[in-house]
Amino acid sequence: MLGSAFFCYAFILRVSPSVMVGELMRDFAVSGAILGHLSAFYFYAYASLQMPVGILLDRIGPRRLMTGAIALVALGSLVFGLAPTVEVAYAGRLLIGAGCAFSWVGALTLATQWLPPQRFALLGGISQFAGMAGAILGQAPLAAVVGVIGWRDAMVGIGIAGFALAAALWLVARDKPYAGSGQNSIMGGLRRVLTNRQSWYASIFGFFMTAPMLAFAGLWAVPYLTAVYGIDRAASAAALSSSFFGWGVGAVLMGWLSDRIGRRKPMLLAGSLLATASLSAVIYLPGLPLWLIGVLLFLNGLGAASMVLTFVLGRELNAPRSSGAAYGLVNTAVVGSGAVFQPLIGYLLDLNWSGLMEAGARIYTPDAFRIAFLGLIIGYLVAILAALMVRETYCRQVVDE
Repeated sequence: MLGSAFFCYAFILRVSPSVMVGELMRDFAVSGAILGHLSAFYFYAYASLQMPVGILLDRIGPRRLMTGAIALVALGSLVFGLAPTVEVAYAGRLLIGAGCAFSWVGALTLATQWLPPQRFALLGGISQFAGMAGAILGQAPLAAVVGVIGWRDAMVGIGIAGFALAAALWLVARDKPYAGSGQNSIMGGLRRVLTNRQSWYASIFGFFMTAPMLAFAGLWAVPYLTAVYGIDRAASAAALSSSFFGWGVGAVLMGWLSDRIGRRKPMLLAGSLLATASLSAVIYLPGLPLWLIGVLLFLNGLGAASMVLTFVLGRELNAPRSSGAAYGLVNTAVVGSGAVFQPLIGYLLDLNWSGLMEAGARIYTPDAFRIAFLGLIIGYLVAILAALMVRETYCRQVVDE
């Protein structure tokens, strides 16, 4: 439960810049590309640490590592909220990402150690639902808080809450080390994960399926909806929350259905096709009513949540004691998509910027957004190809020590 709470907390911070875009551009006097990099510093740290995190969790156990990680996130939130310059904000965002690197893989490691393997996909979906609850809290509710007290005080409050969560996890969580897990077996397991072609197919699927959630919903969707529909930030964030709700529901549903039918691959294909069709409609079909946008965003989250099964595949296609390393590889790809696509979309927006500004922040046209988002749709098509290449595991552990 506390592992899932950490992932929820991490997701609040992951998406929080999306409801602060105007304020951050104004206060730090930066462009869209620079703002994309500022937000992506979370992902630079998070993605680059996933392999070491997986190995450390296999070696040391989650209790001490996750407690320290939450405290680091809380410290980074304080640094970000009090930052006088964009360079200090970079440092704060980097600390946040480094600590949050332990959240999802840590939650999966706790589930691996303490829960039955035949329910792992469902339990992974429940943890993912907790993350999406954090994403929802980081949209309309956080936007309302920012509107009342400002983004700086909001970030300081989030940091204080993190220290309380760290104390709770230390008091409650317990490790269950693998018997006889030594350094040689861990490094050997890492080599097997990296040389397993199926691990890479799963990682590619996760990379491109998650990119729209991190880059579109996680940063640029609120200004996009504001530009296209002329609604305020709170209304845009509320509409966008349907995407995260769909993702949360989809993660649980995909895990349950996959366990129920005893197969993974059909869910990957169905989810990626649904996600591609729904996001394409949101971006490239003009004049849609706002309620339909909400429905399509929900369907997009529902389909994209099939990426949660890539972690299940990482476990089932690799040796049991290499589970942390397998989770780390897949999560490097998953979160690395944010590090790539958030600044890339900002750069493309700057290339097509008309020169319009409002209250010190750049204003981008709907056409500029549509051009910048094309790469997300192409990425979905690559994910479909990767799903076709994945080997079906039939919900059993297919690799033994």
